[in-house]
Amino acid sequence: MRTADLVAALKAAAEPTRLRILLLLAGGELNVKDLTLILGQSQPRVSRHLKLLCEAGLIERFRDGSWVYFHISDRQPGGRLALRLVSDVDPAETSVRRDRERAEALKREREATAQAFFEQHAADWDRIRTLHVAENDVEAAMRRAIGEGPFGLFVDLGTGTGRTLELFADRFARGLGLDVNQAMLNYAQANLKSKGCLNAQVRHGDIYSLSLADRQADVVVMHQVLHFLSDPALAIREAARVLAPGGKLLIIDFAPHDLEFLRSREAHERLGFPHEQVAGWLKDAGLVPKSTEDLRPKDGDSEEILTVTIWLAERPAAQASVARIGAPAEEVREGAG
Repeated sequence: MRTADLVAALKAAAEPTRLRILLLLAGGELNVKDLTLILGQSQPRVSRHLKLLCEAGLIERFRDGSWVYFHISDRQPGGRLALRLVSDVDPAETSVRRDRERAEALKREREATAQAFFEQHAADWDRIRTLHVAENDVEAAMRRAIGEGPFGLFVDLGTGTGRTLELFADRFARGLGLDVNQAMLNYAQANLKSKGCLNAQVRHGDIYSLSLADRQADVVVMHQVLHFLSDPALAIREAARVLAPGGKLLIIDFAPHDLEFLRSREAHERLGFPHEQVAGWLKDAGLVPKSTEDLRPKDGDSEEILTVTIWLAERPAAQASVARIGAPAEEVREGAG
């Protein structure tokens, strides 16, 4: 950080309430209402503290419907400084412990709401799974493709229920799942906690504008995500940007098919992808395609059972940073998770 930016960030953090806010946001995303309840302070006062922390580059904000959430940013130097600062605070201090307990109570309420949401929509996931080859076959192929690791930072784009993070939790030091659906994120957080995946967390994220610095992730996974996107090539390019030299991108999606009802009923933008199309996108993003595997229906399966394709690509170890489309990585943008 430049000296002036460092001084501004330290000044912003050097106030008791703002330090409490940083400690809370280090544990997960919260909105203004959450913070007013936890801190016992008025909304205008909390909003003012949040504004100062945002301006200093210590935290980021994003909008989800009518709510605005905040988190500490991995993308910005100020966010990484904030994480270092809060790591030295005594967790047993009375005010710190009390804030943490109140935050946990709020999270339990969210988890209950998230569980109800998932139960309401569980049939949707079950129905989708019946459209392609067995899920355990897909997951076994994913684990073979990605390798044993160990990996430092593992990023799951469009994390949904957090299942991919759970699947690979034994192979990474830190897992991060990003999604735009806050209800699903709440469910994923509860699911990972119940499974003991303490090395993984989830948060809101824009797949076209990731809140991660360049060349940071050892693995990025896009599991059944591309067919929902209007611009898959841009999403792949953004995933490539955050890959560290030698990092791996794993894409799992459908091979080309003709189930037109998926466009209207399930909001699919694309009806699968040919090998050469995805390979072209990977090369354009500066990645090297390493392997492609088709998991085809078995003899006797319905004609509507879809083939799942798994693409693996790597970023060359000596490659320079992939050019960013749009604003620089350091810039805080409205809506970036």
